[in-house]
Amino acid sequence: MARAYWLVKSEPDAFSWDQQVANGVEPWTGVRNAQAANNLKAMQKGDRAFFYHSNIGKEIVGIVEVARTAYPDPTDETGRWVCVDMKTVGPVPKPVSLATIKETTALAEIALIRQSRLSVMSITAEHWALLCKMGGVKGKA
Repeated sequence: MARAYWLVKSEPDAFSWDQQVANGVEPWTGVRNAQAANNLKAMQKGDRAFFYHSNIGKEIVGIVEVARTAYPDPTDETGRWVCVDMKTVGPVPKPVSLATIKETTALAEIALIRQSRLSVMSITAEHWALLCKMGGVKGKA
């Protein structure tokens, strides 16, 4: 089965890339949007995601991998929401800013631009490859 690609957003003052790296594997909790939650439910073990700093920085800073598929979010008292476990893969050597993404015609249809408030979004394989190239990611990301 082919790997799927995603982008997950986190406010660095709430949970940063450095914290992800320090923890190694971290539950991706706190998602309270139906579309984003459906994206979490669609994730499979081994899928890759860009780690994006929102609000502060507004840039792709790292790559994580789904280590555990959707399960009940322990921070949700209603039992309605899910989370996945994300494992650190590595940094994006040259962080890719939102401004750069917006300036890149080939990325005009990316959800980060079209649905800017969505915290978990699908990324096409073509967009993944381009963003990896833009970020200086070497090898098979």
